[in-house]
Amino acid sequence: MKRLDPRISQKIAFSLLFLATLFVLVPVGLIVLVIIKNGVGAITWEFLTTAPRNGMREGGILPAIVGTFYLAAGSIIFAGPIGVFAAIYLNEYAKKNLLTRLVNLSIINLAGVPSVVYGLFGLGIFVILLRFGASLLAGILTLGIMSLPLIITTSREALANVPQSFREVSLSLGASKWQTIRHVVLPNALPGILTGNILEFSRSAGETAPILFTVAAFYLPVLPTSIFDQAMALPMHLYAISTQIPNIGLDVRYATALVLLGLVFTVNSMAIIIRAKLRRKRSW
Repeated sequence: MKRLDPRISQKIAFSLLFLATLFVLVPVGLIVLVIIKNGVGAITWEFLTTAPRNGMREGGILPAIVGTFYLAAGSIIFAGPIGVFAAIYLNEYAKKNLLTRLVNLSIINLAGVPSVVYGLFGLGIFVILLRFGASLLAGILTLGIMSLPLIITTSREALANVPQSFREVSLSLGASKWQTIRHVVLPNALPGILTGNILEFSRSAGETAPILFTVAAFYLPVLPTSIFDQAMALPMHLYAISTQIPNIGLDVRYATALVLLGLVFTVNSMAIIIRAKLRRKRSW
């Protein structure tokens, strides 16, 4: 039996990969085009800067935009430093033994837990046990805990990608282990760490289940003034106007989805730009 020419095999493999890519991109592109086509006409300055009124049939979505930003930013402020320090310890200090393997396995498993489970956890611990009530604080802590596994994982990968020779040279010059981590390892791992944190911001902005149990208000046309206040959020608002509010224009629903999509796209674009700029400064 004759073997297939390697060049032909390569072309077949590239063709299959290209078809697989199209299989993913085409449906996503069509969804984005449908949302833009049906929603862009309803986006006005009033829609973006005013509160809803008349049972959410009129007005804008400003409280939902602000509430989404508070929740996503708060979760990263809470989870980011904890996740990075945990990654530093696990990658740079922890010994490779059974305990660390169990911790690593637990982190990987926690990253795959459905978000609704985190929502129920937040309801039981923060809302009921600690008596924070349905509030921004409970929602931020719930989203932060949900974000921790992925932040730890992405930060560890970024730290592990820094060449070991960088550490050896720094230590041979008399620097301590912490000085080496602070001045050599972290600056070189920063692009990956920031990318992971920013992508978690966009993920938190699009979550519905965790905030449904801990913070999201169905209709609250005012901005929160305290971390113990409830708040509206774009995912919950989109769900509410799509399923609970009769006689609301279809264009308003698509416009709300487009704003949420635009927020996620903007944050992801920032992550790409920041990563590219930081990588250009590296010498390896």
